[in-house]
Amino acid sequence: MSTPEIHVLPTSLRNQIAAGEVVERPSSVVKELVENSIDAGSTQVDVVVERGGQGFIAVKDNGHGVAADQLKLAVTRHATSKISNVDDLAAITSFGFRGEALPSIASVSRFKMSSCRKGADEGWFIHVEGGDVADEGPAAIPSGTSVEVRDLFFNVPARLKFLKTENTEARRCNQVLFKVALANVGAGFSFTSNGREQFRLPAGQTLPERLAVFWPRNICESLLEFSHEAGDMKVHGCAGIPGLAQGRGDRIVMFVNGRPVQDKLLLSAIRGAYKGRLISREYPQAVLFLELPPELVDVNVHPAKMEVRFQEESSVFSIIRNGIGQALSRYELGIVEGDSHFERQSEMPVRPVLREKKLSESVSLPIEPAAKFSSWNEFKNTDFTAMDDEPEAAASFVKTDFTSSMAEHRPEPDMVHERPMDYTAQEVQAAEQNQHEPFAAGPVFVPGSRIEYLGQVVDTYLVLKLPNGSLGLLDQHAAHERVIYENMKSLRTRGESRPLALPIDIALHPSEVQRVQEMWEDLQAAGFMLELESGQTLSMRGIPPGLETGEAREYLKAAVDGQAKTLDDLWIMLSCKSAIKANLSLAVDEALSLLEAWVKCPQREYCPHGRPVLVSWSALEMEKLFKRK
Repeated sequence: MSTPEIHVLPTSLRNQIAAGEVVERPSSVVKELVENSIDAGSTQVDVVVERGGQGFIAVKDNGHGVAADQLKLAVTRHATSKISNVDDLAAITSFGFRGEALPSIASVSRFKMSSCRKGADEGWFIHVEGGDVADEGPAAIPSGTSVEVRDLFFNVPARLKFLKTENTEARRCNQVLFKVALANVGAGFSFTSNGREQFRLPAGQTLPERLAVFWPRNICESLLEFSHEAGDMKVHGCAGIPGLAQGRGDRIVMFVNGRPVQDKLLLSAIRGAYKGRLISREYPQAVLFLELPPELVDVNVHPAKMEVRFQEESSVFSIIRNGIGQALSRYELGIVEGDSHFERQSEMPVRPVLREKKLSESVSLPIEPAAKFSSWNEFKNTDFTAMDDEPEAAASFVKTDFTSSMAEHRPEPDMVHERPMDYTAQEVQAAEQNQHEPFAAGPVFVPGSRIEYLGQVVDTYLVLKLPNGSLGLLDQHAAHERVIYENMKSLRTRGESRPLALPIDIALHPSEVQRVQEMWEDLQAAGFMLELESGQTLSMRGIPPGLETGEAREYLKAAVDGQAKTLDDLWIMLSCKSAIKANLSLAVDEALSLLEAWVKCPQREYCPHGRPVLVSWSALEMEKLFKRK
């Protein structure tokens, strides 16, 4: 067998190989042509496709156009007006720059490009089939450029079998134009498929107005706009509220210097901003624009330019997380504090009707559940993050004795609620013997806030009237998780530890030894006093002050076997284990103490796992539930 000789590939074959990188499907053609239109300064771009783009694609713009003597160069590989030397690659500000898109498209289709330079008397066209110029000449066309692509992949039939249905391919073309339109709200766009106009976007829309054409109304109306700068970097855009998160990430759209990208770092930063607000399988809605000096980002990584590389990845991650995080924090604060940013519904106060009755009469007497703690101090001290030797730390959980504040809302001994059904004499007697605080007539204000506590339902949810007039239900377990978690973050990084009289040894698997070494400093900061003996035995000699020995061993074992991968994961696990549970009756003072501590927490709207703590209904939403609207 003879050895093949090295030879230069024919031009048509070289173009088809390049097309394999650039022209994956019809939507790739739309992307390249529309980006060329934006680079040309167009303020109106119209796209038409037929048969999903496989049969016909047309992109027409009103940009500055191409001179007649340059049309042949436009369909020649590595010919471009956007860069001139190697230094330009370090500061690319245009969408296209390689000079491969037009010749690649022309090599796998029947391609016609007509253009008229602004100020020119007439335009010019060039017709290319399969990479070969078939015809050219003058064209009657206004200023701008029109590109027509017919019979895509007609000479590469093997590529056709990888295309999806015509509807799917048309939808992908639609999405490509949608992303470009978001990054260029100053320009107008239209998209027509099989003779039917799918959308028309006027120039000068705002980002929310443009999004409203494509996303559901409820999502667009609740988007939070954000803008944040750090040094030479700026991030801005819109982020969805966590309550409307979804199970797919298809409504996360990212741009770097106006270029739509798919980047794991940016996605990780966006999800990092929602950490603690969403569960792991949920995705928010977000439109993110990152702007930074072009020399700090490499866009010449992928042939389709969908991937980028950053010089300062940590800075990029931080600015995105902080920008979105600040918007979410303002939103959460507004719900609890009644910020005017949120719609205020007319308040419709409902007050209980009181009338004088003696307990000896047959009355409807609400019986308050018995307290689970013998005293206020016992309840307060159940929070293990409040250390006995640090009264200020304990006060960070609850600062006020509610005995005096509750007295203002209690009825006189002979004043009781009017209720629709009567209790038995035995129940009345039990109520008289109950040593716990009597039922408070009417709502009770949570100290330090404008939230009204109305009661508890199914021994799990606290019923609230929020400052903006909405009705709220608060999950007591999730709220207590957040309180404990935030206290642990502030108190469990000092290294305080309670020595054990007898060390506890834990045998480790070799893989667990590495985990212990990785988490060593975090575990010490959390209050674990440890020694690693003989390479595979972990000796626990001290534990966090608020934990029982058995609990400390359980949590430590969970950390080293991978259940808690970071100190934050360990805190989350500890807070969940220690928080009050669902199906547990709370007395009024217990509920108030929990609420007072909760309203002081950052990210109070979500438990550390990302589940919602509070759900609410405005007056309008309640009217819809009762079909008044």
